[in-house]
Amino acid sequence: MRWKDGRRSDNVEDRRGQSAGYSAAGAAPVLLRFLPALVRTKVGRTILIVGVLVFFGGRMLGVDVLSLFLGGGAGGGATGTTAQLSAQQQEQAEFVSVVLADTEDTWHGIFRELGGEYREPTLVLFSGRVNSACGMASAAVGPFYCPGDQQLYIDLSFFHDLKARHGAPGDFAQAYVIAHEVGHHVQTLLGISKQVQAAGRGKSKAQVNALSVRQELQADCFAGLWGHAANIDRRLLDPGDLQEALRAATAIGDDRLQRDAGRQVVPDSFTHGTSAQRVKWFSAGFESGDFAACDTFSARNL
Repeated sequence: MRWKDGRRSDNVEDRRGQSAGYSAAGAAPVLLRFLPALVRTKVGRTILIVGVLVFFGGRMLGVDVLSLFLGGGAGGGATGTTAQLSAQQQEQAEFVSVVLADTEDTWHGIFRELGGEYREPTLVLFSGRVNSACGMASAAVGPFYCPGDQQLYIDLSFFHDLKARHGAPGDFAQAYVIAHEVGHHVQTLLGISKQVQAAGRGKSKAQVNALSVRQELQADCFAGLWGHAANIDRRLLDPGDLQEALRAATAIGDDRLQRDAGRQVVPDSFTHGTSAQRVKWFSAGFESGDFAACDTFSARNL
């Protein structure tokens, strides 16, 4: 990928080298739970008054006192001193920022064609574990999108796993992963995610999984739409880049993952689709560049 001269996104939050903790916003419900008990006693009322004075005094001085006491940081629950990042780690952040910026350019254009306005997500880089509006998550879950805060989360060690464990190296393979999570953001903006959630109420586990597969394959197709624009409109791809993305899509198919883990392949348990399906729908978006080509929910044959 020819990415080094690309525009950097302003929507990357780097929490690597920080420990995940509780944010002030997340702690508020816990504190409110104990409020009635505090006001019943004289000592409790005194503590409450002093606490309020300290809190607002700190806010006037620009200090988030609550976050300091709880060990969390403002805005996302990050705390601690950021570790010194290596040149390679800095370059990884630059790469992610360029890919995110390019997805922004693509989706702004598509939304204009659809008569809407694209709202850009924030991409959070973390190491180990992270606190989001969807709860605490570890790097083991892989990259994910949280509709609650409309943010993408990724521990960049996943890219090492993609190469070493899944046999899918290359920068365009990594870009595909980011673009897939952006695809989930698009689904949130368009109301697709809510429709899927509503359609799954009262359904069996297998039926809910089948809906999830269609949603995930559409996100793959949306990633392909970005790849089409990056290739045709901005000439960012090098020979062999497409194959990198297809290897990645193959590597993280549900059937492949179950087989590699030594488990029986159980189609009813699939939530993301088979390797062949993921390749098919990424390719559909990549080859056509047509938003309408990504209607996985109407497709008879996935």
